[in-house]
Amino acid sequence: MTPMVVGEDLPNIPWQERPADCGTVVWRHSANPIIPRDALPWSNSVFNSAVVPFRDGFAGVFRVDEKTRRQVLCAGFSEDGVHWRIEDKPLTLAGADPEISRFEYGYDPRVCRIDDRYYVMWCNGYRGMPTIGLAVTDDFKSFTQLENAFLPFNRNGVLFPRMINGKYCMLSRPSDPGHTPFGHIFISSSPDLTYWGCHRHVMGPKQPWECTKIGAGPVPIETTEGWLLIYHGVLTTCNGFSYAMGAALLDLERPWKVIARCREYLMCPETPYECMGDVPNVVFPCAALVDAETGRIAVYYGAADTSTGLCFTQVDELLNHIRAESEV
Repeated sequence: MTPMVVGEDLPNIPWQERPADCGTVVWRHSANPIIPRDALPWSNSVFNSAVVPFRDGFAGVFRVDEKTRRQVLCAGFSEDGVHWRIEDKPLTLAGADPEISRFEYGYDPRVCRIDDRYYVMWCNGYRGMPTIGLAVTDDFKSFTQLENAFLPFNRNGVLFPRMINGKYCMLSRPSDPGHTPFGHIFISSSPDLTYWGCHRHVMGPKQPWECTKIGAGPVPIETTEGWLLIYHGVLTTCNGFSYAMGAALLDLERPWKVIARCREYLMCPETPYECMGDVPNVVFPCAALVDAETGRIAVYYGAADTSTGLCFTQVDELLNHIRAESEV
């Protein structure tokens, strides 16, 4: 049976057909980077950005590094998912306990719709240490901050788009206070988005291209075969870290169980905008749009920690590719 997406149709998904000379399962948008580093007058860079369908178009939360190099989050809107209008001021978080409400820094957001609410996860600074911030919005104008999900040190918090066995589930990567030279993906569950437990190991580095660390990317995509997880893997080279994109398939009811996993990366830094920037050699996936009817997937990714790129794949081709070359 052909693998299919479990979800809603998205007929206006941004899309380009695979180029005739492309033999890979993932291909890039011809206009990349679709969001340049200077999208705002005061931005040094705009990257690692989270996008979801919203009303008749799309909305998102974007990592913007100011020219002071302070890391902030900005909301944005688009009619077609390619041309973006990013708000000129960082988003404001309200309602948090004073202990965690002081904004220190925020970066690498994800956005997940559960029922009719949109949850934002990001790497949140708490007393100078990274942890997983969590907020909720209905309109991408006002954001209510919830409790931080985990203790420091942690990054790459990614919610699943529905409750599993009656609980919210979140992937994360425990880390350290610096530019972590290690990292495995774990899953935790919660009855209320406040108290988290039942921590389980999902997977760690395996292949050379991801031998330093891995981390969850976009919100997992539910398919008839399992949860499709697109993630990033990091190789330490003589010239520093190199980030690439991979994918795995997780069990639907026990998502800490890996069914299949790419042996090779799906996409690595190759183009000038991925190889040259503030942090060279980075492909960092953060969001995915999916059309259930056609199986089309559009993935947004950070390029060289400087700009935002867009790439495409088909769910059936990708899942068949993962299974064909899997080494669990």
